[in-house]
Amino acid sequence: MSEAEPAASEALAFNRAFDATAGTLEILSPLVRRIVADNPGPMTFTGTCAYIVGAGEVAIIDPGPASESHLAALADALRGEKIAAILVTHTHKDHSPGARLLQAATGAPILGCAPYAETAGSGSHDLLYAPDRILRDGDRFEGDGFSLVCVETPGHTSNHLAFALPQEQALFSGDHVMAWSTTVVIPPDGSMRDYMNSLDRLRQRDDRIYWPGHGGPVSEPQRFVRALAHHRRQREQAILSRLEKGDATVEAIVANVYENLPEKLRFAAGLSTLAHLQDLSDRGLVAFESATTTLSSRFRLA
Repeated sequence: MSEAEPAASEALAFNRAFDATAGTLEILSPLVRRIVADNPGPMTFTGTCAYIVGAGEVAIIDPGPASESHLAALADALRGEKIAAILVTHTHKDHSPGARLLQAATGAPILGCAPYAETAGSGSHDLLYAPDRILRDGDRFEGDGFSLVCVETPGHTSNHLAFALPQEQALFSGDHVMAWSTTVVIPPDGSMRDYMNSLDRLRQRDDRIYWPGHGGPVSEPQRFVRALAHHRRQREQAILSRLEKGDATVEAIVANVYENLPEKLRFAAGLSTLAHLQDLSDRGLVAFESATTTLSSRFRLA
């Protein structure tokens, strides 16, 4: 389904106003609570958001890194409650390793994304992740007074999932859509084509709020996703323009396309640019002068 381009009022605008304190339990809605892990950084913002869904018998979404202090904060917050399930959106090391620690402490089953099965690009993935049940699109976990429905959203990673909470028309969007920043797409596991297709899927939903893996909520998700898709298309056109002007490397394209980019984000911008170039190559618009596309490849218009 196609829609008109976002109006000027729907231009992509990020919200970085997020002052949650790591290790502190926050009540977000009747069914949702949050604890932020103490792992801030240029790729994780203030830290990974672990979400607690339900009361009494709860589900935990993305328990975060293998941090004893973070898991202790979760255990303390849930004293007197039972963890019925641990759900994982994807296997990056800031999201899934805590699932093993939490399972060892509680015996709760791990549900969610498939394990990362490739060898290339495995450095950022949790290779020890072993779910008790792999969830596919439309699969449900039925909790006490709530449901979590799997929504497949590959792109950021090939195994990325989101989880819908129909009782509140909410979506736990993982790293697929975040209010504070665009999402890095890291080849060869990440795919810009898959990412754009997953955005299109979300545009067709009626969620009222997203709870992302980092930072605060996306409060107008359909508008934000439209603007995010438009932003990606503009980035694609800028890359094609730089190729037309003679830029032939990811480094040169990033230098000319990303204005005022902090040095600490240059590598991530290069990865997303490479993902765009791979997608453009698959569509026959760009050619490259090597057997595979890498950050050091040379590119030209096809």
